[in-house]
Amino acid sequence: MLFPSRYSSLVVSVLMTTYMAGLMTLAITLVNTGFDSGFLVRWAKAFLISWPIAFSLITIGRPLVLRLAEKLIRH
Repeated sequence: MLFPSRYSSLVVSVLMTTYMAGLMTLAITLVNTGFDSGFLVRWAKAFLISWPIAFSLITIGRPLVLRLAEKLIRH
């Protein structure tokens, strides 16, 4: 194990936001600008802008979303 269990929420947030921001910016950049010699630079720029936003939103909103999900799930 690389990280102590107390960091599990942070590790999940980093991995999930990297996955989502990476794929979403890849798809949106590809659709909007096409694939050419400058594609990777445009995609990397979009990712570097979107990932910190996604991470902040998940870090702040995760507890609220978990509580809402708990209320929506029948036990």
